[in-house]
Amino acid sequence: MPRSGGSRGSRRSRKALALAAGVALAAPLALAAPARGAEPAPYTVTPLRFTVEAGGRTCTVDADLYRPAGVDAGHPAPAVLATNGFGGSKNDGSTDAIGKAVAARGYVGLVYSGLGFGKSGCLISLDDPRTDGRAAARLVDFLGGTRAADDGTRADFVSQDGAGDPRVGMIGGSYGGAVQLAAATDPRLDALVPLVTWNDLAYSLAPNSADRATPGVFKWQWANGFYLMGEGQPLLVPSLDPSRINSLGCLHFVTDACDTVRLLNSGRYPQAETEKMLAYARSVSPVSYLDRVKAPTLVVQGQSDSLFDLNEATDTYRRLQAQGTETKMIWQSWGHSGGAAPGELDLGGGDLEASYVGRRVLAWFDRHLRGNTAADTGPEFAYYRSWQSGYGTADAVPARNRKFYLSGDGKLVDNRNEVALGSRSYANWLVPTSHSGSSLTGLIGLPDPQPYDTPGTYAAWTSGPLSEPVDVVGAPKARLRVESPRTEAVQDSGDAADKLVLFAKVYDIAPDGTKTLVNRLVAPVRVPDVTRPFTVELPAIVHRYATGHRLQLVIAGSDTAYFGNRGIKPVTVTSAPDDTGTLELPVVN
Repeated sequence: MPRSGGSRGSRRSRKALALAAGVALAAPLALAAPARGAEPAPYTVTPLRFTVEAGGRTCTVDADLYRPAGVDAGHPAPAVLATNGFGGSKNDGSTDAIGKAVAARGYVGLVYSGLGFGKSGCLISLDDPRTDGRAAARLVDFLGGTRAADDGTRADFVSQDGAGDPRVGMIGGSYGGAVQLAAATDPRLDALVPLVTWNDLAYSLAPNSADRATPGVFKWQWANGFYLMGEGQPLLVPSLDPSRINSLGCLHFVTDACDTVRLLNSGRYPQAETEKMLAYARSVSPVSYLDRVKAPTLVVQGQSDSLFDLNEATDTYRRLQAQGTETKMIWQSWGHSGGAAPGELDLGGGDLEASYVGRRVLAWFDRHLRGNTAADTGPEFAYYRSWQSGYGTADAVPARNRKFYLSGDGKLVDNRNEVALGSRSYANWLVPTSHSGSSLTGLIGLPDPQPYDTPGTYAAWTSGPLSEPVDVVGAPKARLRVESPRTEAVQDSGDAADKLVLFAKVYDIAPDGTKTLVNRLVAPVRVPDVTRPFTVELPAIVHRYATGHRLQLVIAGSDTAYFGNRGIKPVTVTSAPDDTGTLELPVVN
């Protein structure tokens, strides 16, 4: 029976179970209630099930249809499709809020549990367009009137662009963000709003900030947390649906996903196995199929996010722009690592119109689903500024325009002529000796220690006090040359684990000596060849280095959130005026 419009309580128990699995619940965006002073438009909510063929299996998709009052065949409305973040379902308070919010604004909402989650069947395939994308396309068929739900319900009340082609957009975050891009390989999608999601899972889970072709550094906390949550789904959300079970060796994921996690955890990366792993991770990532995405896309990414950093959103944004797909990008404050700021889009509720990002989302749908050409969809690029009220805007992501040089005496100078001849050395230990941030401590009730580096296990270069504020918006870049004879002797073994691992980061040092690692972000690097210079693209940030503060570039031999070096590999960085490392920053006025 349909349920009448109104509020359903948040399913807190599911989130609690997810947290008990040891990983953050990557929840999608929660759209809020209508504007203050307005009465919510009435709507009905009808549970539906759809049998789909996906990934070589037949399974059901559990969904809820939100239908505004007065919307019928004679008065159709555009639709919005949404699904959950990893480990969630259609019943999460932050997921069903999407259906409520869009229905209250006159859109038809179809909110569903992603494959392998909630009461939907099939295996978890990491938003593979051939599986999750195909399942989403079957729901688009329903909205287009060319198929019925399993109970015979048909949607003859959705606006159409053509026969079987509904006017439909998608919105959601994290796992519910990437599925939009997978679904948009179907050209019937008309507007997308992916939040805090990935571009390339190979970079997300084992990033190499120097060379995407060389296997990266395993982000073991995040990856294993999600893996345990996925494998525990039949226990967290009991289901006897056989389509959700793979085998005893890989219970709930597709086999390739399990093989990838096992290889990363093994600490051994032989060339053939590693190339297969990278190929698989990228085949299920937007980086491999963005050329097929033509729907206008509003990319929203979080500055505080050690899982999917701002570089991933920038890669997606630039690729879509280059191929002529209409796209704009917002860097909000919060992501998977927290960072929520007053006035920012609130997952727990609140007025959508009250937040900058919320108003941009409404305008995006208003223009691309309702055809309101007067709707202002905002600037090309916007970024949240913690030091100043509101958002900064630009026509593009700022270019790097300020350069520092690594001096042999440990200084970071802005004039090459000030570089002193000298060197800085360190050696890693067999256990991690540096810490940036943890994806696990807060979830098990423990405080996350402040970032630190153990003396002797890192090299640092520090600027003088700044004479004026330096506002960085974008990804810093470092050019480095290191010497590591122990690495040079083994780096061509055929196992990438024998290559040198290091971590680059930039601290903000206050006049009192307090050090801040912006959003706890680091750039993991597996050096392709220690006999050659290499370039490191650090995670993008939005940060003001205030007057009197100093910048410090650090190269560390380890980090607690990542796998590190195999064995002890001492490193030396030598500087001379005519041959030294550099740090470049994108600085805005």
